[in-house]
Amino acid sequence: RDLAGRMPTEISQGQRKLVSAARALAARPRLVCMDEPAAGLDTHESAVLGERLRAVVNEGISILLVDHDMGLVLGICDRIHVIEFGRTIAEGAPDVVAADPLVVEAYLGRQGAAG
Repeated sequence: RDLAGRMPTEISQGQRKLVSAARALAARPRLVCMDEPAAGLDTHESAVLGERLRAVVNEGISILLVDHDMGLVLGICDRIHVIEFGRTIAEGAPDVVAADPLVVEAYLGRQGAAG
């Protein structure tokens, strides 16, 4: 709301991305496709985006989300497909996907997954 009177050049890249997401959702579509909406956002902005997207999902709007930010993905998605090098390595509910050894290895590497 405090950005309404400002020019795009006067706000941060993260704020521009949040405004872009809000603009896409303003028409109340049944489905929104988002590609890396959290890219370039700081931790606070990513959390704000996650809260807003979860609220949208709770209102019945579907989101097809592509993102590397697993915190964001796990926080807003009801069903997740993890794709690595063009191949699905896991799919299911967030808790199932987060515990999948292939997903852990893909995001932490073999050494990180080992502990």
